Amino acid sequence: MKQLTALITGASEGLGKSFAIEWARRGLNLVLVALPNSGLEYLANYLRVNFNSKVYCIEIDLTESTSASQIFQRLNTGGIEVNVLINNAGLGNWSWFEDKNADFYRTQIDLNITNTVLLTRLFLNHIDKANESYILNVGSLGGHFIVPKKQVYGATKSFIGYFTRCLQLELSGTNVHISLLSPGGINTKPELLVMNHTLKGFAKATILEADYVAKTAIDGMLKRKKEIIPGFANRFLVVLDKIIPGFLKEIIIRRKLKSILTA
Repeated sequence: MKQLTALITGASEGLGKSFAIEWARRGLNLVLVALPNSGLEYLANYLRVNFNSKVYCIEIDLTESTSASQIFQRLNTGGIEVNVLINNAGLGNWSWFEDKNADFYRTQIDLNITNTVLLTRLFLNHIDKANESYILNVGSLGGHFIVPKKQVYGATKSFIGYFTRCLQLELSGTNVHISLLSPGGINTKPELLVMNHTLKGFAKATILEADYVAKTAIDGMLKRKKEIIPGFANRFLVVLDKIIPGFLKEIIIRRKLKSILTA
């Protein structure tokens, strides 16, 4: 485990930042990827000083068509070998489909889907398959359920789930272990914290802190779990979804949709 070096995308804030801190806390090394001018070097210096980790930063826009290949070119040029890939970068939203323009959805699909697929493919070329390596793809409970106002985001996360499960079969019996993280709501930004604070009862129980999700995810990945769903309430929702008949779920969704329209 001491030899593991993780490449984490979207590492400058939110869950990605929590992944980086949790990984460094374990005394392991990092390659952090995030947008230029996103404070990545400040985070890297914090990790170097407090955890004595070796941290390499790559500032790049992952929606650019050549970004995935540029990342691995830099790693190869610098003689840096990574054996853990955490595909965390993503773009979410909470809006009606017609409220966002076509460029937004292109960016969302490029970041959530295309970037994940290309980085995963190049990672498999990069690693020494004789040694243990890991891939953690960040999906969402939104990929399990039909959620109003999350139509494209949820669809991208459904793709990540399908993609990950296929790779698990293809890579079975090898030293490459791939896990799917399916979290519910996470307190990652001030505006989300305010919105989530208004929730009550079971809905509030599904919201988790980013630090907890990151620790649970990394523990699960290293234990080679196929799917990691942090929080009892979220795991209960997935079980419940398998039990409830389809027609009843549609009624519930339509009622939820009506309550959003009248809010």
